[in-house]
Amino acid sequence: MPSAAERTRTLVQSTRSAVLVVPGLDVARTEQLIPDTRGVGPEGDLFLAFPADSPVVRAATHAQGDELTAVLEITDVAPVSVPHRIRGRAWISGWLTSVPGLTEPGRMMLRLEFGEAYVDDLWGAENIEPEDFRDAAPDPLVVHEAELLQHLHAAHGEQLRTLCGLLGERTTETFSAHQPAAVPVALDRFGLRVRFVEDRGACFDARFEFPEPVRDVGELRRAMHTLFEAASH
Repeated sequence: MPSAAERTRTLVQSTRSAVLVVPGLDVARTEQLIPDTRGVGPEGDLFLAFPADSPVVRAATHAQGDELTAVLEITDVAPVSVPHRIRGRAWISGWLTSVPGLTEPGRMMLRLEFGEAYVDDLWGAENIEPEDFRDAAPDPLVVHEAELLQHLHAAHGEQLRTLCGLLGERTTETFSAHQPAAVPVALDRFGLRVRFVEDRGACFDARFEFPEPVRDVGELRRAMHTLFEAASH
């Protein structure tokens, strides 16, 4: 399974919704707290670009040598329609400074020096150590995950339902005679998570591991083919 550090690094470097909260800073609109871009430096610090006139930029510039604490809050929502769509949240807290000259005119780059992080997602809740976050890499499928899940949901619903047969006795015990709907809810290099949903709204997740971790979409296609083949027998 992906480590807590990898899952958090994946969320930071994805398109998931994120806001930068600075204690004591009042803003007119929550949108003013959303960074334009997010990245991670070689030491594990976060680099967040904001409009130069952003309240967050003004606060960081005004603080100068003082320590200005901030928290990047990320919310991960499934890109497909499914019960309980929030897949997880992550919080990265640290100290905020402005870094002039790292982005184009009209914007300012802020550095959030990594202090501590916490993730609470489909895998569970864990703290992340700075060195683990620094050394982790985002999942290679993160840039394609939303599109891939939407495609699976729209075009391969019948094949996804066949995966229910791989669950053995659990399916018989949990569901009635009719076959539940199967919604692909998460995808990473290690496997696919499917949410099986009954008419009355009862649901549970099942994780289907790939024979070996995939490195790109080509390897993913082969892994999915193997998975569907196993379910059809």
